[in-house]
Amino acid sequence: MARGWGRAALWIAMAVGLSACGKTAGDGFRESGALDSLTPEQIYLRGESMLEDGREDDAAFYFSEIERLYPYSEWAKRGLIMAAFSFHRDRDYEEARAAAQRYLDFYPAEEDAAYAQYLLALSYYDQIDDVGRDQGLTFQALQALRTLIEVYPDSPYAADAMVKFDLAFDHLAAKEMEIGRYYLGREHYTAAINRFRVVVEDYQTTRHTPEALHRLVEAYLALGLTDEAQSAGAILGYNYQDTDWYRDSYALLTGRGLRPEAAGDNWLSAIYRQVVQGNWI
Repeated sequence: MARGWGRAALWIAMAVGLSACGKTAGDGFRESGALDSLTPEQIYLRGESMLEDGREDDAAFYFSEIERLYPYSEWAKRGLIMAAFSFHRDRDYEEARAAAQRYLDFYPAEEDAAYAQYLLALSYYDQIDDVGRDQGLTFQALQALRTLIEVYPDSPYAADAMVKFDLAFDHLAAKEMEIGRYYLGREHYTAAINRFRVVVEDYQTTRHTPEALHRLVEAYLALGLTDEAQSAGAILGYNYQDTDWYRDSYALLTGRGLRPEAAGDNWLSAIYRQVVQGNWI
């Protein structure tokens, strides 16, 4: 569980003797001025109570009201990070981002700043499950995750951020592969090659690279560009010889009397020479 949330639970335990005021957010406390007579601590406790009841929207309302009513208090700072947490748990990602960013703007040096950055990144990351979605979210997730890794490398969230960064990076490669396969299946070979080239050059650390190289062999052979096809097969064999992708490419090439080898002067043969020299880009 997030450190901010854990500390919040501790504050609740310490304040267990404080009584609630009898109404919930659904009983009139969203009306203007309804919370003005409560202390920030009382409002905060109500937010925690809403979270325990699974009412994240009401919890976010209470935590946000602390910031509005007591903007310079310690409780406002606590409430802001908990508002971000509540919005995120409610899948209100835009509000979660807004609250997390406000925390970072106002309290960049506080202990929970790393968690705020983590929530900011998650607000993008948790929307990229479907590879068909707008990849702008993936780019934003990568940027936010990179910031967390670089600015807060010793935080308890950095390791998870690195894992999620790799997965988000993989999403971008998967999108290129999806489009490339679409073009390849419709015999738009040049368009397909452009997509697979992006994977080989920009996303070579992802799991999609072996297939991208094989698809390049297929596409180049279809166009009669044997030098490029052989070079793609050579890179595939050098790095992924034990894969089915290489075995399929080898069969395609040898079936035409060709071998996987760097041939001619093209972008793939240049990469092959760099690979052999240990300068993979």
